[in-house]
Amino acid sequence: MPASFEKARELVYRSGRVLERRLFARLYEDGGSEGVVSAVLSYRNDDGGFGHGLEPDKLAPQSQPLDVQFALRTLADVKADASEIGPAACDFLETLADERGFVPIVLPSVADYPRADHWGDGKFPHAISPAIAIAGYLHELGVAHPWAERVTASCLEALEKEPPSEAHQIHDALIFVQRVPEAAQLAPRLAEALPKADWFKADPADEGYGLPPTRFPRDWFDDELYDAHLDKLESEQQEDGGWPIAWEPPGPGSVAAWRAIVTIEALEILQANGRLSVRA
Repeated sequence: MPASFEKARELVYRSGRVLERRLFARLYEDGGSEGVVSAVLSYRNDDGGFGHGLEPDKLAPQSQPLDVQFALRTLADVKADASEIGPAACDFLETLADERGFVPIVLPSVADYPRADHWGDGKFPHAISPAIAIAGYLHELGVAHPWAERVTASCLEALEKEPPSEAHQIHDALIFVQRVPEAAQLAPRLAEALPKADWFKADPADEGYGLPPTRFPRDWFDDELYDAHLDKLESEQQEDGGWPIAWEPPGPGSVAAWRAIVTIEALEILQANGRLSVRA
């Protein structure tokens, strides 16, 4: 059965935060980008970073690199002006970065607040993700900064040496190669690495957590497999209009936020593939 746009809209407005409601209005109801920017800025700290559970799986108020990625992705989605927000976020990341410009995905401060189990004690190494995705969004937003310049060079060097072996990192790297012209030729290497990557969900019948082909370019897969995953995505819309999540967020507020987030993502995927009838 085709997905219901009207039911999905109801879920977003019922369960989403102001951010998701503003984003939905911008994407589908001619809302302005200013409201989205204002909602994003409500999660910003004085250090230029973002926290307060912007990415809802950890609710620490302190700035987190993953929340910077979430913020920049949202700004890019609505083509916002990031000429002040972007450099300030880079200033924050610079305080955490190693010589390559890489940063941890989250900081130990997450352990002092409710969080999903996968964040553990918050002690993570400096790594290519989320820096590579952040660099991609900065390029899309036209933000220049010494940290962005350094990390872009490091990401290019790392990808040329070896593609990531984990699906989330490949997805982050895809953001980078689609936005940084010098990296465009590396996309085929990512496509080649994906089928064997950890947390890649190739089987449409798999009910577990993972990133399916629909999170990646269609031309990386044969039509039969990709269409089977689109069929699965359509079938997963629930009675309340939203899509489910396959992990345990830290509380009911985070569950509600995530369901609105994944519902908007599902609508975007289905619409891009001609599977969604959007109300005029």
